[in-house]
Amino acid sequence: MPTYPMLEYLWIVPLLPLLGSAVNGLFGTKWPNKIVNLVAIGSTGLSFLGAMEAVREFLDHFAQNHQPFHKIFFTWIAAGNFRADFDLQMDQLTVVMVLVVTGVGWLIHIYATGYMAHEGGYYRFFSYLNLFMFFMLILVLAANYVLLFVGWEGVGLSSYLLIGFYFLKKSASDAGKKAFIVNRIGDFGFMLGMFLLFKTFGTLDFVQLFSKADPWPAETMGHLGTFTIACLLLFMGACGKSAQLPLYVWLPDAMEGPTPVSALIHAATMVTAGVYVVARSHILFSHSETAMLAVAMVGCATAFFAATIGLVQTDIKKVLAYSTVSQLGYMFLACGVGAFSAGIFHLMTHAFFKALLFLAAGSVIHAMGGEQDMNRMGGLRKKIKWTFATMLTATMAIAGIPPLAGFFSKDAILFSAFQNSGGQHLLYLVGLLTALLTSFYMFRLIFLTFHGKPRYDEHHVHVHESPWNMLVPLAVLAVLSIIGGWLAAPALWGGPDYFANFLAPVFGSPAGPEAVSEGAVGAHQLELVLAGVAVGAALIGLVVAYWLYLKRPGKADGLAHSLKPAYTTLLNKYYVDELYAAVVVRPLLWISANVLWKAADVGGIDGAVNGIADGARAIGDGVRHAQSGNTRSYAVWVVVGAIVIIAVIFFWPANGKPVLGLVR
Repeated sequence: MPTYPMLEYLWIVPLLPLLGSAVNGLFGTKWPNKIVNLVAIGSTGLSFLGAMEAVREFLDHFAQNHQPFHKIFFTWIAAGNFRADFDLQMDQLTVVMVLVVTGVGWLIHIYATGYMAHEGGYYRFFSYLNLFMFFMLILVLAANYVLLFVGWEGVGLSSYLLIGFYFLKKSASDAGKKAFIVNRIGDFGFMLGMFLLFKTFGTLDFVQLFSKADPWPAETMGHLGTFTIACLLLFMGACGKSAQLPLYVWLPDAMEGPTPVSALIHAATMVTAGVYVVARSHILFSHSETAMLAVAMVGCATAFFAATIGLVQTDIKKVLAYSTVSQLGYMFLACGVGAFSAGIFHLMTHAFFKALLFLAAGSVIHAMGGEQDMNRMGGLRKKIKWTFATMLTATMAIAGIPPLAGFFSKDAILFSAFQNSGGQHLLYLVGLLTALLTSFYMFRLIFLTFHGKPRYDEHHVHVHESPWNMLVPLAVLAVLSIIGGWLAAPALWGGPDYFANFLAPVFGSPAGPEAVSEGAVGAHQLELVLAGVAVGAALIGLVVAYWLYLKRPGKADGLAHSLKPAYTTLLNKYYVDELYAAVVVRPLLWISANVLWKAADVGGIDGAVNGIADGARAIGDGVRHAQSGNTRSYAVWVVVGAIVIIAVIFFWPANGKPVLGLVR
């Protein structure tokens, strides 16, 4: 029997970043940056190597046993009939997630050593970044919902710390609090979903729960049974973590954090946690037509909604933030139509090109001395050539230009949406329109930033290329953005989809062209046609952006002026933040200030306590005056007291109780 040492000690993979976080957090304040770098990059690099070895061992294990790896390390919680173990697992879905988290995370750590080199709180930043990786790894390696929820809440905590890293800046601290509060709303639903699942199935362990749930009959459209309610509650948590309507509002504000944070947490890993949970719970969601439709519709609506906002934003990081919300919508659209493999495929490719986009944007900001407004850039193409080349690569990938990674994953989603729409192709059409908008606003970003005449003061802004420790991660991610989708390439000419086949043990056989019985050839031809249509949409977006921002540079401003109501609405993000402030925030603040604080706390609790204190003080003050120091006064009080006692003894009612037991 072969041995699998790394799998047997799988807990080492998340432990290493935790140790790095603790060491830097406790001792980093006295260390130079080089030592902090060694600890932070060393711990995450070793975690990446450990993950790769664990994956290698798992593939060998699966080839021999055809079972996912699962091990209980110790019993964590045991109360009555409830039991939660510290148990970790590895299957094909875990392989994808753990390699993305550790691999992309390690590259971003390297990049951050250059980007944050002159920032205060350097050791604290890397301690938080390592802590985030620990919780994210716990989330994806967990073998039950309880342990997953620990990682789920942990990444929320880490996100709060990293978004508000510049805590002396009010907008940053407000953004951190906003992210924390909005995520708690979603997490409340997630907990209720877990409670319902435990009440129904008596366990929250994935293997046991899914095996018990699988034989149950599926719930038809409109039937609010156990599966539907539980899945909608879990999806509520996913909407908070993955920034879907209506809980997306925290993610654009999260751009207040340092750019490496935006790349790691809000593009590559944390925000994909909701997609991962829906995919991990696919057996539950597949038992509810209502929940699946809700996931698809929310994802589709979010993708289009966020893409329209991204059309007019001028802050380079805000454009990418709304792009992230939109692409996450694509992933949920895939899951909602049952194409879980396609959703995870886009999760992986998106991690490559969106992390690259954020890091390249950080390189631009670094070159511009902190400037983020694209209207104050322009003409950077020849001055920061490596940054331009890598960002253009990522832009082509997200726009769906073949043969880059985004083309294959987006094609898989749109094809699945077309196939699984039951004759109603609205989801597909909205997804296609979103692809066009994505291409437009991303090439708009490229043209405004790198082309045209410089719109900044060249005497005060000395544009310079980033150092090697920032450029090397860009180059690696650019290569991944090019080749990351080639696993699905053979499917376009009738071959296998290797990525979908790899995930087949988790999600079942891929629903690609080869899975369509009598229309296999027709379905393959349809996929080629749809792929061509998607590429055509991407090219239209590119051409329109080129025409508006390069060929006719003043045309965009004229168009904005002629469509001012629509432009203003998009520029103000549909006034959703203002609506939330009016409907939710201000009423809650009023209730908190006037009812909970002034009435309940000050008037009720404090009033009662202060009233008792004032009464005691008044009585004490009255008694105090009796202590006059005058002997004749004391004698008078003794006589008065004696008279009162004698009166009580002799004149007490016959049917009354005796005083001090003197009479019966």
